[in-house]
Amino acid sequence: MDSKQLAQYVEATDGISKPWLLVQLRLKKLQERRETLSEDAYAEELEDIYQDLMNLGEWWHGIEDQVF
Repeated sequence: MDSKQLAQYVEATDGISKPWLLVQLRLKKLQERRETLSEDAYAEELEDIYQDLMNLGEWWHGIEDQVF
């Protein structure tokens, strides 16, 4: 699945309200741009995505049936 297909899935499933899907989309877009980025730029973007993922924490506790 490429980033365009993933974006369509996110839109079709109201995934804008699902932050883990947005992180996945960012990772896919970064993967597709990997060849055009320097090693440092790639590492910085990957670190930024990782930090955003870690900031999500365990927000789903107690509402698993609603969000998964």
